[in-house]
Amino acid sequence: MAVLPAPEKHETLTTDLAAGTGASSRLPAGLHHRFSARTVNVLNWLIVAASVYVLITAVNVIGSGFSLAAGDRAASLFEFAANPIVGLMIGIAATALSQSSSTTTSVTVGLVAGGLPLGIAVPIILGANIGTTLTNTLVSLGMVRDKAQFRRGFAAATVHDFFNLLAVAIFLPLEIAFGLLERLATASASALSGTDGGIVAMIFGGLGTLVKGATTPLAQLITWSLGWLPGVWAGVAMIVVAIALILAVINLIGRKLRALLVGRAQRVLNSAIGRGPITSIGSGAVVTVMVQSSSTTTALMVPLAGSGALTLRQLYPFALGANIGTTITALVAAFAFDGELGTIALTAALVHLFFNVLGTAVIYGLPGIREIPLKGAEWISNLAAERTLVALAWVVGIFIALPLLLIFLL
Repeated sequence: MAVLPAPEKHETLTTDLAAGTGASSRLPAGLHHRFSARTVNVLNWLIVAASVYVLITAVNVIGSGFSLAAGDRAASLFEFAANPIVGLMIGIAATALSQSSSTTTSVTVGLVAGGLPLGIAVPIILGANIGTTLTNTLVSLGMVRDKAQFRRGFAAATVHDFFNLLAVAIFLPLEIAFGLLERLATASASALSGTDGGIVAMIFGGLGTLVKGATTPLAQLITWSLGWLPGVWAGVAMIVVAIALILAVINLIGRKLRALLVGRAQRVLNSAIGRGPITSIGSGAVVTVMVQSSSTTTALMVPLAGSGALTLRQLYPFALGANIGTTITALVAAFAFDGELGTIALTAALVHLFFNVLGTAVIYGLPGIREIPLKGAEWISNLAAERTLVALAWVVGIFIALPLLLIFLL
């Protein structure tokens, strides 16, 4: 026969549970910690998912807003950026100021879908690759009091600068002369999302339609909330609101993913470095996808270089992988559109991917050219270690003063 618990015991247990001092409070502290940590992780992942949803929606709103504001005058509105050098400088300055190449490329994808000519967008995307290296260069300035440490850290930061500058010096003329990146991206986007692309196009098209359908209600809500403005100003307001949302959610995604994965990313870095260039490039790409920020990825390696734990030559390919990994954000942003607009948006995103993949293959794959970023980084870091003003001049000149000057002069 079952024995019922005594009434006083039952009452005590109920009281304890109500007060939070019952069975759950008697669990070991470690289990409590694991439970709360798991809850926080779940909440962080939900925030990341919601932020990605808002990011895609905001890119959609930028496309609609630009189409509304510009109408069929998109090319004439951006006529000042028709000069590829000006477009390049816009990309550098915008990324340096926002501290996020993901923001610049995502906004550009939305503008392209809204009517911005791809020929104007390509240099902006290339410029974003240069602007994104500012963060790790700033991180290295924190080592300035220790000359030897600063020399190593600044070299690790600026090898990324020199690589991206060299990649632009090679591929921008090819783009101007032959439209290399635009042609490759257009052909690939057509194959991936066109009607004759087979099963891959079917998957991409279906996914694009699904994402577009899911994000349309929020996009329509934003558009409706600004509908009281006159036509052109409504379009401008949509672009401004969408850019603000992209800046906010990309920063939020970065913070949450760093909290979730930066320890794991650090382990990937430590385990991959020194195992060969292909492994290092792959790990750089993986870590950047994990934390959704090439700036964070490259900033992780600067202290390792400064301390002497890893050499410049070991860290060099890791930075190149970060370039490739950061292209994932623009590819995700392209899913804000479907149909013909989806193909156009995907083309812009693929330009970013091809530029970084081909840049890595050409520069790192050819022994003579491979050494140029290393030599440049060693040269500038030796100068900066002796004269700190050289480092400041490099940061201000390359990322802010020169781009703004050329934008106004050309």
